[in-house]
Amino acid sequence: MGVGKTTIGKALAKNLTLDFVDSDYEIEQRTGVTISTIFDIEGEDGFRNREIRMVTELAERNGIVLATGGGAVLSEDVRKALRHNGLVVYLHASIDMQMDRTRNSKNRPLLNTGANRREVLEQLMEEREPLYRQEADVIYETDGRSPQTAAREIAGEVRKLWQY
Repeated sequence: MGVGKTTIGKALAKNLTLDFVDSDYEIEQRTGVTISTIFDIEGEDGFRNREIRMVTELAERNGIVLATGGGAVLSEDVRKALRHNGLVVYLHASIDMQMDRTRNSKNRPLLNTGANRREVLEQLMEEREPLYRQEADVIYETDGRSPQTAAREIAGEVRKLWQY
């Protein structure tokens, strides 16, 4: 959360001349409501079920840069779909950077529960980071880098891995 998946993903797609697709946006388009509304009505489990279906479907597409929600990695089905259908880039940001980037956001259901935001981010990092690192073909530290620099550097790594 707050690592730059959408911003860097769009710049990366442009750099690689691929289409950009955001799984959360696609879920919102299909349901006609925001992710926050899905959380309110269906809870996190309901959202995660939708996310699993969407990401596994989108992972089948060719010629895209796919930004998934931060929790998508929790699903073995999602990890399998990503592993078998493309290259996985893990964007890592420090907790301080995530705090800074999400401080004014109202669209992050897991941070808008009234709980201590830093503690939530630390818990999410502890739970998810080992899975991100396990699946990643490229691990990229976003702290202190502009989205354009990140996209350019990641594109270079992608080209090396894909001989692209």
